Amino acid sequence: MKIHFKMTDRMRREVLADLEREHPFAAERLGFFRCRVSQAKEELLILVSSYVSIPDEQYVDDDSAGCYFDEQAMRTMMQHSLTHHESIFHVHLHDHLGMPRSSRTDIRESAQYVPDFWNATPDLPHGTIVLSRDRATGSCWYPRRKNVFEIERITAVGSKINKLGSKR
Repeated sequence: MKIHFKMTDRMRREVLADLEREHPFAAERLGFFRCRVSQAKEELLILVSSYVSIPDEQYVDDDSAGCYFDEQAMRTMMQHSLTHHESIFHVHLHDHLGMPRSSRTDIRESAQYVPDFWNATPDLPHGTIVLSRDRATGSCWYPRRKNVFEIERITAVGSKINKLGSKR
């Protein structure tokens, strides 16, 4: 399955600015993209409709990872997915230039919580996006599929189109 994840460049810059903010105890910040999905045969287009920043009080004070979010953050996003029938993609920043990679912790933790979104919207894909200063990578969990899909193309559309991540 070919997956294309799109956002506006303005959104990308706003998300970067939010994720760069310091937190009282967490080493990094995170948020969620709310997305609309269009599918044609074996191609999936995921369009970001909005971004949700996680409030400071919804972070868990645990230094075993860069940050953890609490159950309220998860419930809020699951309720939004159910109410608005939108896909949810967790997003965080690896603060460097060049293509980011998901860490072992990113992979392990996302495999535990991303499929939970199917409890709200079992017919929609959900996933994760890791941004760097100029690139991005991502994974997508698709309903009724055993494998996690790597997102092939991630673009930010503005006055020009920025290819943030592409496997082509």
